[in-house]
Amino acid sequence: MQEIRLITQADLPALKQVLDSIELFPAEMLEDMIADFFSQSDSEEIWFTETDGGTPISIGFCAPEKMTEGTFNLYAIGVQSDYQGKGTGSRMMAFIEELLRSQGHRILIVDTSGTEEFTLTRKFYQQLGYAQEAVIRDFWAEGDDKVVFWKRLNG
Repeated sequence: MQEIRLITQADLPALKQVLDSIELFPAEMLEDMIADFFSQSDSEEIWFTETDGGTPISIGFCAPEKMTEGTFNLYAIGVQSDYQGKGTGSRMMAFIEELLRSQGHRILIVDTSGTEEFTLTRKFYQQLGYAQEAVIRDFWAEGDDKVVFWKRLNG
C-alpha cells in the first residue's frame, strides 16, 4: 500500500537509498539538511515522502520564501529510480499543494534547470498547471539557466 506522509527519523536510511538512486543531491547531505525539521517544533519546513509498504520511495522538501506572505518554494522532489513514471511525482505534488492550501498558503514556486536534460521535468510542472514565470540566465552554471514555475494555490 502506498501512502504520502511527513518524513520521520526512521525513514533516513531508506531516503538515503532513494537519493543514491537519483541525482537530486548527495545522500550524505540529508541529515544536515533535515536537522531543523526534526529539532525545531516550530519549523515551517515540510519534508515528505511516498511510501510503498511503509518504505520511502520518494523525497520532497518545501519551505516558505522568506519575507513573503503565504509563498512556499519546493526545493527538492525526487522519486527512486525504479518507481519513476508511475505517478509518484504527481501524487507528491498533489499532496504538498493540498497541505499548503489547507494551511492557507497562496503560492508554490518550483525552480528547475533550463538544460535539455530537464525538458521532461519542465513539461511535468506545466502539465500540473504551473506557469513558467521567469528564466534567470546562467544561474546554476554557465549555460544552465534557472527556470521558475509558479502556481496559485487558492482561488
